[in-house]
Amino acid sequence: MKISFLLVVFIFFSVSGFAQVQDTTTVDQQNETSLPKPQLDKSRIYYGGYVTMNFSKNYSVIGAQPLVAYKLTPKLSVGTQVSYEYISDSRYIEDQNGSNYGASIFSRFRVTPRLYTHTEFELMSYKFYFPEDRKLVPMFYVGGGYSQPISPNVWLNAQVLFDVLNHKNSPYKDWEPYFSLGIGVGF
Repeated sequence: MKISFLLVVFIFFSVSGFAQVQDTTTVDQQNETSLPKPQLDKSRIYYGGYVTMNFSKNYSVIGAQPLVAYKLTPKLSVGTQVSYEYISDSRYIEDQNGSNYGASIFSRFRVTPRLYTHTEFELMSYKFYFPEDRKLVPMFYVGGGYSQPISPNVWLNAQVLFDVLNHKNSPYKDWEPYFSLGIGVGF
């Protein structure tokens, strides 16, 4: 059931259009010189990121997630981000320090100028302590967010996501929300 739901969500946000291809090589050769070559529109690129901070008596996390994305249409964009977290954990007999890192791809759809939906597939390499091991953990987030303009091209983003894949090594429990705040430039 979860896999069917994930496939439907992923296909919905990933498909942007279809095209037909002509089979005639002479038409392609004639049009090859007359058609302009597609170029990347730099005005459609935006970047930003999120900072993670969690401090408690025995457990602390500091992380960063820079991102870059491209607006396919005024409402639909796709992008990628990398993630890094430094963890200090003294909840057990001895202090444990380590790093988690990974990358993700995402899509966003603007429902209104300030509200958006968000889907994201992420692979994170987590360090586990008992037994000491490093494992690659997949996560599929679904959720949405709110963007508040700070200046004409800078936005403050707040989003809530849910890991619907719920891999056995995921740090999130079933339907536990994941909150984040970040900055977007050109968004």
